[in-house]
Amino acid sequence: MNPSDSSDLDGQRADSSAFELLHERVKRWIWEKQWTELRDAQERAIPSVLARQRDLVIAAATAAGKTEAAFLPICSQLVGAGPGSVRALYVSPLKALINDQFRRLEELCEALDIPVHRWHGDVSAQAKRRVLDEPSGILLITPESLEALFVNHGYRLSRVFPALDWTVLDELHAYIGRERGRQLQSLLHRLETVIGRRVMRIGLSATLGDMALAADYLRPSGDAEIIVSKAAGQELRLQIRGYQTLGDPAESEGAENEAEPRVDTAVHAISRHLLKVLRGTSNLVFANSRRDVETFADLLRRACENQRLPNEFVPHHGNLSKEIREDVESRLKDTSSPTTAICTSTLEMGIDIGQVSSIAQIRAPFSVSALRQRLGRSGRRGEPAVLRVYITEREITENTTLLDQLRPELVQSVAMTELLLDRWCEPPDDGALHLSTLVQQILSIIAERGGVQPAEAWRLLCETGPFAAVDEQRFAHLLRAIGKRDLIMQSDDGTLLHGEKGEKIVGHFSFYSAFATPEEFRVVYGGHVLGSLSSHHPVTERLNLILAGRRWRVVSVDPDEKTIVVEPAGGGRVPYFEGGGGQVHDKIRLEMQAVYESTDMPAYLNTGAQELLLQARRTYVRLGLDETPIVRDGRDTIVFLCRGDRITTTVAIALVDNGLGVATQGPVLLARDVSPSDVREHLAALARKAPLDVERLATTVTNKQGEKYDWALDDALLSADYASRALDGEGAARAIHAVLEASAVDR
Repeated sequence: MNPSDSSDLDGQRADSSAFELLHERVKRWIWEKQWTELRDAQERAIPSVLARQRDLVIAAATAAGKTEAAFLPICSQLVGAGPGSVRALYVSPLKALINDQFRRLEELCEALDIPVHRWHGDVSAQAKRRVLDEPSGILLITPESLEALFVNHGYRLSRVFPALDWTVLDELHAYIGRERGRQLQSLLHRLETVIGRRVMRIGLSATLGDMALAADYLRPSGDAEIIVSKAAGQELRLQIRGYQTLGDPAESEGAENEAEPRVDTAVHAISRHLLKVLRGTSNLVFANSRRDVETFADLLRRACENQRLPNEFVPHHGNLSKEIREDVESRLKDTSSPTTAICTSTLEMGIDIGQVSSIAQIRAPFSVSALRQRLGRSGRRGEPAVLRVYITEREITENTTLLDQLRPELVQSVAMTELLLDRWCEPPDDGALHLSTLVQQILSIIAERGGVQPAEAWRLLCETGPFAAVDEQRFAHLLRAIGKRDLIMQSDDGTLLHGEKGEKIVGHFSFYSAFATPEEFRVVYGGHVLGSLSSHHPVTERLNLILAGRRWRVVSVDPDEKTIVVEPAGGGRVPYFEGGGGQVHDKIRLEMQAVYESTDMPAYLNTGAQELLLQARRTYVRLGLDETPIVRDGRDTIVFLCRGDRITTTVAIALVDNGLGVATQGPVLLARDVSPSDVREHLAALARKAPLDVERLATTVTNKQGEKYDWALDDALLSADYASRALDGEGAARAIHAVLEASAVDR
């Protein structure tokens, strides 16, 4: 919109009914920003946000104006509103995203005289006191800080939020199915209970596979309007590149005590290609692990130094210090100098880092939704989105396993790409009991209220709250279990209070997070914190390591101060980092089978990837997997189940429980020293037992603890919780039936 030509503004009014609903001062701000039109999601969302009749889910690509779709109408109603209450609550999963949105909203709200506040661990106590003493406008907060408000200022909540009208949940997909997501559901329900009325909820996301399930997460059993942007998809330029690792992978890694590990040839080849195609532009290179981030950042930095080029390649992951991460983000925003960040999912979500030329993905991602989210970082302002995927597979020798000959990494990448092109992504999975998070919320309610009756706690958290799958009997069982752990106690009148251990837990700052965070050592050089390393894998003096893309030697380790002091070194190896991948969805594995059985050669594969796919298909046919999914592998048997991780895990646990030793290996099950007919007999026995009792099967698993307060649960509760989040009895029964139906003869 040209500010010198008022006819454009008139045209906007004539063409946009939503624009006419906005406050005049908001219209003026839009005009001054020279917008020529509202985005389609904004046009459709504005009337709904103003009406506040139903909750709302807005799904649109990155940079498609989702934030403005919510806050243009919110700000229109907040113009002229006085103090006395926070009127709009914005919840984000990342402090960095809050800081970024704060800057964006401040620009709009400053012109409208609307106060904007932020509240997280890095915000000063003075700024937080201002919100408590004189609440107003818009508050941006993390789930953990909202939890802290309940614990530390529960008695003041009704005075901070009496006129709250909207709650905006950004990056909605980041919550669904996770402990943090259930915690946030509970906090929002408790907040509405405190103020005594329903508050409109607005969920924003770029990647949601099943909109109905997403809406149900926003408010369980609620009625939400769903807006999916109709904006045309961007042009996509895509390539999958395949590389073969030569030699023994163990030798490539080198011995643990080597100062200079040997990096395999495929990794070197990938780093050379990244340097060639990315240098001189700004890009994001995503890796599945912090280990890979550090490996490639180190290789690319040294390659630049060897060629006497300025280093444009920098690492970004959760174990690096805030200062280092913010410096990388600033470099990405600075268009005067090219920067490529080698990163984990830390740069996957909507922090504003400006425009990047392309996205690279090292190794197959674990989900299509993550791939789509990452791809959304490229191709803004009308430019095509560019994605390069780099896959490594082991060279085939006489010792290569059948699974490696099936090239699962490459085939999974092709399957995920095909699903991405079909515009599919994983539906939200929010069926877990989340008993660990329920324990935390029980402790939180006691802190908020100074004590609570068991019946009231169950009613608030379960009957009307987000833990609806927990009935009164199981809730009572849970209370008894955590009482034995001294987390809670009961007074003479039945009121639940903190036990001695519960009091200590709630009094520690780590309580506000619903997920476990491992104890870590700070890594320091020259008085500056570089990052952190897990205390589970301590380092020793004189050890060489790689961190922040550079090589260091450990000078000293202080276990009391949890500090590792380092100095620059010539050699180094990547240390151990906490964290791992996610579960692979069933549809991805089914698509993998379709890729194996197809003869089509995708045009987006380079020569190396084409050769790997041909090898995979030849192995598939040679093994006879096109005819039967149960085949002999020497003295062993493999079952080509090719189903999602939950189903595969369930079948494996059931077979072990039935007396057959098996191991899961991606799309296959491996049974040692047994024949295909023996495996078939065990599967037939399971089929006769259907449906599978997943809670009973879970009692046979020894390593069930995975969430923060799982240690406080007895085995019955822990088994029920594990089964709800990791097993799929019905899917496993269907998979077993399919395998038996397809396997008629031994091979």
